[in-house]
Amino acid sequence: MIDAADRARKLAFRLIGSAGLGALARPLVGGIGAILMLHRVTASSDRPDGPNRHLGITPAFLDVLIGEMKRLGYVFVSMDEAVARIRAGGKAGQFAAITADDAYRDNLTEALPVLESHAAPIAIYVAPGLISGAVDLWWEVVDAIVEAGKPVALKRANGEVHLDCATPEARRRAFQCLSTHLTEHVQEQDQRALLSEWALSAGVDASEPGRKLLMNWDEIRRVADHPLATIGAHTVHHYNLKRLTPEAAMREMYRSRSLIEGELGQAPRHFAYPYGYAAAVGLRETHLAREAGFLSAVTTRHGIVRPEHASHLHALPRLSVNGRHQNLGAMRAMLSGATTVMASRGRRVVTV
Repeated sequence: MIDAADRARKLAFRLIGSAGLGALARPLVGGIGAILMLHRVTASSDRPDGPNRHLGITPAFLDVLIGEMKRLGYVFVSMDEAVARIRAGGKAGQFAAITADDAYRDNLTEALPVLESHAAPIAIYVAPGLISGAVDLWWEVVDAIVEAGKPVALKRANGEVHLDCATPEARRRAFQCLSTHLTEHVQEQDQRALLSEWALSAGVDASEPGRKLLMNWDEIRRVADHPLATIGAHTVHHYNLKRLTPEAAMREMYRSRSLIEGELGQAPRHFAYPYGYAAAVGLRETHLAREAGFLSAVTTRHGIVRPEHASHLHALPRLSVNGRHQNLGAMRAMLSGATTVMASRGRRVVTV
């Protein structure tokens, strides 16, 4: 069902972009800029057919995309300048800000050289708990667990079920089932213990994906010292804030800022909500982010930036640049604003 929906969305985006509909829509529903969302940028994915493949794009596509957006008239700016341009109502022309969640190591080794060639800034949102190993990169761990091929015991309220992981299709179903159970039926603070239990039964080291894929603090310091880079906060433990009490959610925000400041010597000014979709961030969370002192906060809601976002700086939408839409036609459609209206059922200003 999810793959079918993804295919339909991808086809619609490509049709809008390739048929020229995006160019027609842009004057009607276009905005003043776009905030792009990246995760991984790598030419050598270990699991090109794995369930997390959508999180990555190649450096070559990033290079082509930035070049195309420049041709379309976009100026690439930092998140500080993006906020200033939003407050000014877009009077300085269309802008683009590049952001990346979770601090994957390839942001430094493979994305940054591309960004340097274009003088394009990037904001990388860091969750200190992921960097220190206090929590695990659970979506990569679940992938490793099902890839091990052993049945996984899942305890539910109505009894225990054993998920088959013997075939690619069975592993796909098991990944979806385990991910849903972990994120919807287990308290945030209890997820690591359950993940460790599954990993042990499968013979998987739950800490390995984080060590292998994410930057360490020395590498983050290198990025922070780069003139094109901004380090933002992404909570401490990458928890779904909407599932926490207000006090716990605020602690995640405040502590992430203080921990990053302790490591880098400068407090982050910008914030990204983990997951960022409707079940993870609402009005309460935007108020908390403002109270915590962040200048801006980004969601994963699909949308371009409009002048009205000056009143919603802590609920900014982004355009996901991912493996599903590694196509210039699809990206042109997104930038036109047509897919914003389509995805948000007629809304042009996407917030929470």
